[in-house]
Amino acid sequence: TDYVLVQFGHNDEEPSKEQHTTEEAFVDNLRKFVGETREQGATPVLLTSIARRHFDDDGVPKDTHHEYADLTRAVARDRDVPVIDMDERTRSLLEELGPADSTALYNHLEPGEHPNYPDGIADDTHFSEHGARRMADLVLDGVEEV
Repeated sequence: TDYVLVQFGHNDEEPSKEQHTTEEAFVDNLRKFVGETREQGATPVLLTSIARRHFDDDGVPKDTHHEYADLTRAVARDRDVPVIDMDERTRSLLEELGPADSTALYNHLEPGEHPNYPDGIADDTHFSEHGARRMADLVLDGVEEV
């Protein structure tokens, strides 16, 4: 059996982004991907969005994808599709690491550290190589469970 992992939502949920998608359109897109995947004889697996590195004043990771993650879970239930809850898995990892240590997962570079970012960068959405590998491990754990 072939599996197709479907995960999107970071840009869809941001009203200020050109790629913003209404909740209704987001659900329609997920349903479309599920249907088309099944039509091709493959098994769809939905993934909720990966958490951004945002903490509250008590050092608890914020729920940065609440509505769209819930919509993904709902489509998975409605269409009888396995779901890997990356939102929950990554928030748990962030909570485990805390605000300071979780920085290593994301694209945080000092000025001069990388030629693409001569002035440095503090990006709490996109991952460092180390972070990308940790996310891949979380996905693999989820795949083994479904």
